[in-house]
Amino acid sequence: MAVTQQLARISAAHLAACRQSAETLGELCSFTAVPKRDYCDLNWWPATLKPAWKLAGADDQTLALLRRGFDGDEEVNPAYRDVLYSIDGHPVTALEPRHVAAVAEALHGITPEEVRAAVPSDPEQIEAELGSIALDVIGDLAEILGEQHAILRDFYAEAARRELAVALWWD
Repeated sequence: MAVTQQLARISAAHLAACRQSAETLGELCSFTAVPKRDYCDLNWWPATLKPAWKLAGADDQTLALLRRGFDGDEEVNPAYRDVLYSIDGHPVTALEPRHVAAVAEALHGITPEEVRAAVPSDPEQIEAELGSIALDVIGDLAEILGEQHAILRDFYAEAARRELAVALWWD
């Protein structure tokens, strides 16, 4: 099974509980702690979205915020690294609600159309600009990448609207 980027919208209180208990964090990372709508599987799209945002004209400050939306801030609970079946080398990180709002705002500043327009049409340029993983996409890369940006934008917008934190991990 491939390792993919996962996100979960959780309350600040739930995040605090995950910081205190590896078992609570394990429930979150087992997709049982919050409703299904509050989880988001980004697959490998972070690797392609990051350079696409730069091609779309995002400045360095915006890019840093956008990357934070994939990387999170500090590790939620280092004890979780010792839990059987956790992903070694990929700690669970999180963004507090105020940081979620900043990421949501940065994502809103780039439209799916801008992401689509930034995708080169030449396969050699795609590989050079977006990485070799982009060549493996089946279908219209520009269209799918625009959709993935919209999914992420909407996920963070909802989290910000509800004043939630976001936990991030690879699973």
